[in-house]
Amino acid sequence: MRLFAQRLRFFQIIILVLVLAIPFQAQVKFDPDTVKAQKFDTGKMWSFDYPPYEHFEKTYSFSPTQDWFDDVRLSALRIPGCTSSFVSEDGLMMTNYHCAEGLVRRVQKEGEDLVNNGFFAITLTEERKIPNYWTEQLVFTKDVTEEVQKAIAAGKTNEEKSKIKDEISKKLIDQYKEETGLNCQFISLFNGGKYSIYGYKRFDDIRLVFAPDYQAAFFGGDYDNFTYPRYNLDCTFLRAYEDGKPVKAENFFKFSTEGIKPGEPIFTVGNPGTTQRLKAVSFLEYARDISYRNSSFLSDNYFNSLETLKSLNPANKDVYEGIRRRIGNGQKVFHQTYKGLNDPYLFARKVAFEKSIKEKVWADKELKEKYSGIWDNLAQTRAEMRKIGPKVAAYSLNQVFSSKYFLIARDLIELAKQLKKSEDERDSKYKAAKLDSTINAIYPENMDKLLEYTKLQIQADYIRMNLGDDDAYVKKLFDNKKGKEAADYILANSKLTDRKNYLALIKEGADKILNCNDSFIYYVRETQDRIPELQKLQKEITDTEQIYDDMLGQVVFHLYGTSIPPDANFTLRISDGVLQSFDYNGTIAPTVTTYYGMYDRHYSFNKEYPWNVHPMWDDPSAINLTTPLNFTSTHDIVGGNSGSAVINKNAEVVGLAFDGNMESIYGNFIFMPHENRCVSVDARGMMEAFEKIYKADRFVKELKEGKLPQ
Repeated sequence: MRLFAQRLRFFQIIILVLVLAIPFQAQVKFDPDTVKAQKFDTGKMWSFDYPPYEHFEKTYSFSPTQDWFDDVRLSALRIPGCTSSFVSEDGLMMTNYHCAEGLVRRVQKEGEDLVNNGFFAITLTEERKIPNYWTEQLVFTKDVTEEVQKAIAAGKTNEEKSKIKDEISKKLIDQYKEETGLNCQFISLFNGGKYSIYGYKRFDDIRLVFAPDYQAAFFGGDYDNFTYPRYNLDCTFLRAYEDGKPVKAENFFKFSTEGIKPGEPIFTVGNPGTTQRLKAVSFLEYARDISYRNSSFLSDNYFNSLETLKSLNPANKDVYEGIRRRIGNGQKVFHQTYKGLNDPYLFARKVAFEKSIKEKVWADKELKEKYSGIWDNLAQTRAEMRKIGPKVAAYSLNQVFSSKYFLIARDLIELAKQLKKSEDERDSKYKAAKLDSTINAIYPENMDKLLEYTKLQIQADYIRMNLGDDDAYVKKLFDNKKGKEAADYILANSKLTDRKNYLALIKEGADKILNCNDSFIYYVRETQDRIPELQKLQKEITDTEQIYDDMLGQVVFHLYGTSIPPDANFTLRISDGVLQSFDYNGTIAPTVTTYYGMYDRHYSFNKEYPWNVHPMWDDPSAINLTTPLNFTSTHDIVGGNSGSAVINKNAEVVGLAFDGNMESIYGNFIFMPHENRCVSVDARGMMEAFEKIYKADRFVKELKEGKLPQ
């Protein structure tokens, strides 16, 4: 029996290895000409304008009514940058903690540490109003496609068409805002295939009700970000008020504590930010070769260098870790998207999708006459952009990635320009009364020169990468040197490496500054004034491109209709899915994680950050450790979906979406159902924590009953 079991296990391992190897081999050895676009390459972010009745019925034998879709739409909300939902008839709202951390800090009183310790308002009067914050409910939609496309068609040139589109969109916004009294927006769906006006009801009295402690919400920190298994309580609850009283919400998602059955259809309802799945291949090629190459280069190099700096300068370890955390999410997005765009197999699927559209257009005389030139025109606009985009990238400066030496030079030039003006003409901070403080602020007294030297090395290679070795600025600044040698060279030819020299240069006067041969000042002086003209050219190109992009959208909609969803644009969508694991690291991820796993990581990492728990969680026996905490599912989500409710067929909350796995990042341009996963907090895990750890009794009753307890 033991021998049989051993042999069985051996064959199981062989089969597992072969199964895991299939996707890998498919991407390594393939004929691009035989690659086909797959059914869900364009995703499952269905618009409420065109509910996926047939797809839901065919896939799940679920036939929701229009009333069901209306109820779901009105229960969901949009908040700045994220999604929220009503979860009680008394305006209680649910979203992610990572969407609300700044709000927690905003309402924190002196002496409190709500971020680390969490917050719960025991009574309504203790709920804290959040200044300058709002939520929006989509209550009105109007298809205006015919009117818009008819107006645009009257334009004789691309410039005229672009101008008409701007004018008609503004006219429609004003018209429906006056008619409805709502906050109206002009929405393009299917990249110009359809147009709608959305009317939002805005609530601007939002109050904090509950937030967990930081460690529970961000358990695993940046290391676990975009990974799974996960163990996060990434949730926060707010309340919308109107006329000083809790909003009476006719539509809301009541909490379910029954859990999710395998194979049961569940749905995310939220506002995905941006995808580019319907874009032309020429656009994706530019994104691969320029846009994401640049973003990935900067963020990858800076992120990795910060880890090295922690050992080189331990005194600033916490500062470097803080920067890593701030840029870590973006770094993973840029890196993984760039990686996906460079995957020959994935890109071949995008080429195949475009090829199939072209073939259908060329096979139809009427479509061919009207649309056959789209792709050549789009390729031409991207070719023109390749001459401009890299220059804008190289010349542009920002606070995050640019070395302070360049920023000092920029501010110093502006100071000189202001000093050449009369006192009355100067901006306020350059007037005599504030001049000294402005001068002192430009050059920090305690600048971290090791950090700025590291950033300078990265920036030097970034400039070279975009401008090329033969560029005059590159030769002047770096003498065609790379990395450390380039940084050393430019520093050797600058007066800005020392604060005393900086102050001495200011004393020499405005003309001396402006005509100085300092390397940093030279580069800023020669490039910054060129940026506005380059940006103007960029806009002209994108305006022209948008006309052809709209035409491509019309073709896609003509051929596929609503059988595929429109690209995401931070408007409300519903995505369907089921619980499902995936292969990772040679094994299989569980569909559901539990509190057992959270404590295992806590102890396995010796209770060290970021896997340490707050003291209130110290006693594992305080909760039922078998309670599901997070789960993974096949939903199609991207940034902006954070805070999306996960609901069942009864429109009950079974979870709260907060992340995806690394493969989900490819969703920017292609949806890969076999490995793209959504990660959510389980409703049961939330309720267990609310009851046992935070003792939030009033809050728990409201979630269970769907209304404030009497």
